[in-house]
Amino acid sequence: MLTQTPVVEKRIVYPESDGKPMADNTKQFRWIVTIESGLEALYANDPNVFVAGDLLWYPVEGHPEIRVAPDALVVFGRPKGDRGSYLQWLEEDVPPQVVFEILSPGNTFAEMHRKLHFYERYGVEEYYLYDPDDGELSGWIRRDDALEEIQEMRGWTSPRLGVRFDLDGQELRLYRPDGEPFASYLEIMVQRDQERERADQERERAAQERERAELAEQRVRELEERLRALGENPATGA
Repeated sequence: MLTQTPVVEKRIVYPESDGKPMADNTKQFRWIVTIESGLEALYANDPNVFVAGDLLWYPVEGHPEIRVAPDALVVFGRPKGDRGSYLQWLEEDVPPQVVFEILSPGNTFAEMHRKLHFYERYGVEEYYLYDPDDGELSGWIRRDDALEEIQEMRGWTSPRLGVRFDLDGQELRLYRPDGEPFASYLEIMVQRDQERERADQERERAAQERERAELAEQRVRELEERLRALGENPATGA
């Protein structure tokens, strides 16, 4: 009697790490954090915009070899929340619409060329690339089925984000739709310390004003008591 061997379906694993560091140096890391945190802050109150940094994106189910980890990505129409990776088929097949890459000395031309074609093939609408070492800023925007290079990035405003791009010498400047600049972690901490200091000063001034007012009221009461002791009516002066 022949027995049929059960078919065991092999489980496909989608690793949550590619084994590569998030950044090759402090400058690249600082820019990744500045851009990702700036985007997080921009959409902090929108529950249907997902922002992440250095997160593996798998666009095709069943193909864990097809993947990339943008330095920062933005997905409109997907809820916030922690993810080990972005599995597109579990996200209503919505690809990241905007991606950022920060160059480091370890990045090769061939690598970045492959990334451009990856983003073009799998539905990215806007792709921005910045090299903090030489101040070179590039961008691509989707026209039909292709990503076309943006000819002038100085003063460019992202159609999706409303973020304006500029260069101060070699330094990238990003501005929110309200005109406020993206800030580094250090700048945010300094700003928070200054705000706390101003708040403490305001509280101290308010306490001093209350103390002066209470002292003035006390002096009025003491004067009225003296007048009464002299047999005068403070209300009539008689």
